[in-house]
Amino acid sequence: MNPLNNAPNLRHLAAAIEVKRQGSINRAASQIHLTQSALTQAMKKLEASLGFKLFDRASVGLFPTEQGVIYLDRVERAIEHLTAIEKHLQNQRSSKRTPIYRQLTTTQLRAFICVVEEESYTLAARRLGQTQPTVHRAVKEMEAICGQTFFRRAPNGVEPSWQARLVVRHINLFFSELSQGLEEVSEHGGILRGTLRVGSLPLSRTEMVPKAVVQLLKEFPKAQVSIIDGPYEEQLSALLNGRIDMIVGALRDPLPSPDVVQEFLFQDPLHLVVRPSHPLATAPSSTAKELRELEWVAPKENTPAREAFTRFFTSQDLEPPEHIVECSSLVAIRGILLESDRVALLPAQQVQLEVDLGLLAVSPQTLPGTSRKIGLTFRANYSPTKVQRRFIELIKH
Repeated sequence: MNPLNNAPNLRHLAAAIEVKRQGSINRAASQIHLTQSALTQAMKKLEASLGFKLFDRASVGLFPTEQGVIYLDRVERAIEHLTAIEKHLQNQRSSKRTPIYRQLTTTQLRAFICVVEEESYTLAARRLGQTQPTVHRAVKEMEAICGQTFFRRAPNGVEPSWQARLVVRHINLFFSELSQGLEEVSEHGGILRGTLRVGSLPLSRTEMVPKAVVQLLKEFPKAQVSIIDGPYEEQLSALLNGRIDMIVGALRDPLPSPDVVQEFLFQDPLHLVVRPSHPLATAPSSTAKELRELEWVAPKENTPAREAFTRFFTSQDLEPPEHIVECSSLVAIRGILLESDRVALLPAQQVQLEVDLGLLAVSPQTLPGTSRKIGLTFRANYSPTKVQRRFIELIKH
């Protein structure tokens, strides 16, 4: 399910939150300056679009149903992200008292996301199946509400400002929370079709994540699972924007963003990996000076593995090796090692299959101080669904 295509009317959602708070259509209507009949109609339309009841009507007021409690809790979390936009833009909106989430529409939010990501009104319109003037008008309306110009012209389209990229993160998280709310309502009804989107770093791709996913699908066969690889920076951006639920792999120090939290699982030592006929495959030990003279396949800069690689040599008062091929692809590393005398520093678990097949060998020598911390990275305010929570339990055990 694409949350952008299935989100209900934002103003109806805001009205439902007010009904929940007030416990009465009359009191809620007064608070948001609607007539009682208009608010009643809005609630009927919202419930019809969702496919379940949010409120039970009684003589003394309205009370959320069990499904309503679950969903509206997520709606409140979602609206907090739109409120965060207002805090970021408070200088521009200091004279506007109506909360921003009561002025914006889902149409405007969808258009804004697509223009930021496509950096073009034309491409955004094509993606949304709308006309370019329609998308342009929606974005301009949002800029007026926010008191901000988010885009400037560029040779091939438009260039989003840093404020636009900050705002789009909160909008993505808004839609993500709404989508998770629907999943939790389904889970409550016994329909376990939740989604799981995992960012998987090299070590976790080989064994940890696949094993956990296989077990998860045994327990929740209808769950929709996506495993996303790629550079850490891309995965971190996807996490912060709500496009993935968590990252499994090497933890970062210092923390890469104040908006994420990390949970340590275990220490992962790195090993010298070579082709089977390489002298290091059976040599009990080599000095740091001898290792420095070797030709290496090294991890990418600014990764925990590269930091461990550098730290080993600097701790021996040596400059790190100079004859380096930077590579993060295990397939490419394997090819380079098989065709040369180069050495790679990798987790033994990551190359276990290649070792079992006789393609690579792990040196018996250990390098002190080259362990990395492996764990889970979440958004700071992340609240997992039942399916996602079970996956976390499986990863931990």
